[in-house]
Amino acid sequence: MKLTLKQKAFADYYIQTGNATESAIKAGYSKKTAGVIGDENLKKPYIKKYIEERLEQISSDRIADAKEVMEYLTAVMRGQTLSEIVVVEGCGDGCSEARRIDKAPDEKERIKAAELIGKRYSMWTDKVEANVQQQVVFCDEQELED
Repeated sequence: MKLTLKQKAFADYYIQTGNATESAIKAGYSKKTAGVIGDENLKKPYIKKYIEERLEQISSDRIADAKEVMEYLTAVMRGQTLSEIVVVEGCGDGCSEARRIDKAPDEKERIKAAELIGKRYSMWTDKVEANVQQQVVFCDEQELED
């Protein structure tokens, strides 16, 4: 079922405010019935679904996923990124001025990125994880003390 313009506006305002009554008023519903309408709208499955989808989309837009983090670390490791730094230079007569320049990652930053990528893929672990599912059987169970 498709949302009406008011229902969509309600859902969008609800995502911002978290208040059903306030969202209903902002969406254009009557102040007298806003509380009831807001409560009813939150119970409608298609409005609920729209709100959940929008929240998931907002969350994914704001939070980096594993792929994005790995792509960034790889770009740093390969020296493909630039960071802005401030450099102070003397300009004579005891004066100096600051300017901003773009700088590629230095060796230390590239090694750190490589280390983080290596940790992700367990390249340097001495431990071996074993997931063993076996039944434990005690011989001579009667001889064991409680």
